[in-house]
Amino acid sequence: MSKDFKGKLFVFSAPSGSGKTTIVRHLLKEQKFNLEFSISATSREARGFEVDGEDYYFISTRDFKDKIKADEFLEWEEVYRDNFYGTLKTEVERIWALNKHVIFDIDVVGGLRIKHKFPEETLAVFVKPPSVDELKIRLKKRSTESEDKINMRIAKASVELATAPQFDKIIKNYELEVALKEAEDLVSNFLELS
Repeated sequence: MSKDFKGKLFVFSAPSGSGKTTIVRHLLKEQKFNLEFSISATSREARGFEVDGEDYYFISTRDFKDKIKADEFLEWEEVYRDNFYGTLKTEVERIWALNKHVIFDIDVVGGLRIKHKFPEETLAVFVKPPSVDELKIRLKKRSTESEDKINMRIAKASVELATAPQFDKIIKNYELEVALKEAEDLVSNFLELS
């Protein structure tokens, strides 16, 4: 491939607990897709076994704000007060330098911003959960957050679900195996592998 390789961008967005991370991890294992995970930057603290530079780039709120001012982000959002998430431009450049396509596990606002900036190169997929009640059950099973945080995520989920029609495709994650197959087909078709 040429030095100027410009790959495709695969955006998977959904409310927390919808299964987008499971779908993205599955797609990353499929060698034929030549995908590399876009590691997001965040100002929040690492949770549990999260590793800097693997799960996220953990940076301070101050550094995050400095990078915003310096226009170093492809997209960013203050998800909760002083809790920032974003995609560094250097992250997409890093992946394209490897001659790989970029896959994002990202919130709906960020996902739509990437689609807007790269309309031709991006396939934006919304992962829809069976219901808001099911989301709450899944978030509680994780046991990673307080009841207040879970309630904040559930409130946000209703707003996020309303954005689904703005995405190129919607996967209904009611049955995981079906959702995984659908995701594979979407990526394969966008890469014109089939």
